[in-house]
Amino acid sequence: MIDIRPFDSLGHADHGWLDARHHFSFANYHDAGRMGWGAIRVWNDDTVAAKAGFPPHPHRDMEIITFVRSGAITHRDSLGNEGRTAAGDVQVMSAGTGITHAELNLEDEATTLFQIWIMPDRGGEKPSWGQREFPTAQRDGAFEILASGSPEEDGALPIRSDASVAAVTLAQGQSAVWQTRADRHQYLVAPKGRITVNGKEAAPRDGIAVTGEDRIEVTALDDAEIVLVDAR
Repeated sequence: MIDIRPFDSLGHADHGWLDARHHFSFANYHDAGRMGWGAIRVWNDDTVAAKAGFPPHPHRDMEIITFVRSGAITHRDSLGNEGRTAAGDVQVMSAGTGITHAELNLEDEATTLFQIWIMPDRGGEKPSWGQREFPTAQRDGAFEILASGSPEEDGALPIRSDASVAAVTLAQGQSAVWQTRADRHQYLVAPKGRITVNGKEAAPRDGIAVTGEDRIEVTALDDAEIVLVDAR
């Protein structure tokens, strides 16, 4: 099953400093048919204004992955961590038993990012945070795993869930294949470029929900970038 969810059908909230699109029910946006996808609970497409950001707020028992598309975001948390994650790079926060954090755009330009929440497989563990640079050239033409429940095997940032977060950059006409299992759930978004997923066309920033497939072939109709989550 492949369900294309047009960008214009997503939840929308414009707070001035934050322009957010919600792929799943979040905050004041509620859609009983879009409460999550497998273990994926949140996928927000955010534009954060320059010199603005999310003030300190708490989380627990959630794996929160931030994929920065343009600009940069600066993280500060109650564990004393602080770091700047720039375009193309990724940060992961395992909220565990509880953590308070702020996410600030300290840049002179707007920052765009995907914030993805995945349900953890286990609770009661200490919170943690980490970030990594992922040179975009390393994912030209083939999926690169950015965060994973098997980080040693995948060379990725660790998350406490049987899930993978991956990305690929494709030139027009190129294809990439993601191997999976039919009992799992995948969700894909192309922040730029039209693509097809197993032959079904999607526009930039559409959501693509997949299950029941063991092979996902993504083809770029334009130069494109794709972010994918594969979860139980």
